[in-house]
Amino acid sequence: MSVADVKKSAQDRMTKSLETLRADLAKVRTGRAHTGILDHVTVDYYGNPTPINQVANLTLVDARTIGVQPFEKKMAGAIEKAIRDADLGLNPAAQGDIIRVPTPPLTEERRKEMVKLAKGEAEDAKVAVRNIRRDANEGLKKLVKDKAISEDDERRGADDVQKLTDKFIADIDKVLGEKEKEILTV
Repeated sequence: MSVADVKKSAQDRMTKSLETLRADLAKVRTGRAHTGILDHVTVDYYGNPTPINQVANLTLVDARTIGVQPFEKKMAGAIEKAIRDADLGLNPAAQGDIIRVPTPPLTEERRKEMVKLAKGEAEDAKVAVRNIRRDANEGLKKLVKDKAISEDDERRGADDVQKLTDKFIADIDKVLGEKEKEILTV
């Protein structure tokens, strides 16, 4: 293992943390409807908890309505119940063989709660990035202890890891800023 391996590993892990943050923020509701809101909803499909996208087709009917079309007509009731019980503040309504899920406009108070939630997700991502930095620095110290690299190489490696950390923290702040703006836009 070398300094380059430690830096590459840290960068890969930090990239994954940033991607995870983006995925988590995609689930945070804004004023518009999007099918990602229902990603973590599970439906009781013949006794097995199954993700909603495996038992129904999700589409956007308009800017504020999600259309859920069950693959099996008799699953409509279970899907409707699962959406209602998911504690998303959504009230699905069946219309023939399609379930319409209108997303109510967010109140100012609810928008602020969503921003707090987004900030919490971003803080978790920052903590993950800092933990990766710590692991990388420990890896560099171990290389020095094993006499695989010099202390100067360790110092340079630690500086590079810190620059990488600063870059990813800035990226996290940028992603959070974009999501905040999206949530607060009426």
